[in-house]
Order: sequence, then C-alpha cells, then structure tokens
Amino acid sequence: MKIGISRFNPEELYVDMIIFNNIYHKIITPENIFQCWEEFRIGKKKKKDVLIFERNLEDNLFNLYEELKEKTYKPGGYSGFYVRDPKVRLIHKATVTDRVVHHLVSRELERIFDPSFYAHSYSCRENKGTHKGVLAFHSLAKKVSKNNTKTCWVLKCDVKKFSPDFRKTPISFVN
Repeated sequence: MKIGISRFNPEELYVDMIIFNNIYHKIITPENIFQCWEEFRIGKKKKKDVLIFERNLEDNLFNLYEELKEKTYKPGGYSGFYVRDPKVRLIHKATVTDRVVHHLVSRELERIFDPSFYAHSYSCRENKGTHKGVLAFHSLAKKVSKNNTKTCWVLKCDVKKFSPDFRKTPISFVN
C-alpha cells in the first residue's frame, strides 16, 4: 500500500511528496489491534455492545486480525439511534469490530497526515480539541480587533441535514 502526502511550501514554490510504502502489515499487528481495543473501550466499558464483544475478547480480536491479514474483512452494518443535544439528530453507530478497525486506521492516518493539517484546525486531533480552539479563538479575536478597539465578526453556521446526505463513496487503496 502506498499513501502520499503533498506539502506545498509557498515560500519555496515547489511541491514535496512523501511516500509511505507497505504500511498495511505494520498497522494490522495483533499488538496494534489489542492496543486499539484498549483505546476504543475508554468510556465505553459499560455499554451493552462492548460488554457482549468482551465476552469473547481474544477470539474476536484474533478473528479480526486473521480477517485483516487475509484481506477478507468486511465492515458490518450500522445501528441507528436518536440523540437530543439540543436538537434531535439521527446517529448511526458502527459495530464494535468496525470501531476497533477505525482506531487502527485513524491512528496511522493521523501520524501521516496531521503534520500537514492547518494549525487552527482543532476538531478530533491529538492535543487540540474544543477548549484549545476556544482559547486560540480568543487570542486571534483580540489580535484582529486590535485589543478590543475594533469590531470583529465571527460566522457560526450549520448546514441543515448535511451529514445524512453524504454519498457513500468507497475509499480504495493501491497495493
């Protein structure tokens, strides 16, 4: 598997390409699978689906490893439920096995792509998050408003029913 990142440096005016080769088998080791399980279950130890999965934990994780190794793994279905925070939203939750795989993949993709992300992107990133985003906003707003002497505008918006309209486009990897 090859994954490429293109980094554009406007000062030097060239594109630098970094290629990561043969990372699949490094990602799917039993050690990584068990570590991702531990990361995944934080805050979910009493959830019904997690408890059921845990009854046969080693079998489930080693079966997952074999499916990934043999490239026979197929994602399961989603279960839907509603949350009210403060508006009603339909949430779709993947199976426990799929969420462990999500952790496997996202750990590696974060390692590869995070250095190329915009510095003021705070959602779902290691050592970032909402609180750091708000602190950064306050700092930038103070700078833009020239220490609160000029008016500064912020746009907060949400696209109604945006997520349910995503097309399900498969992602393919080159071997």
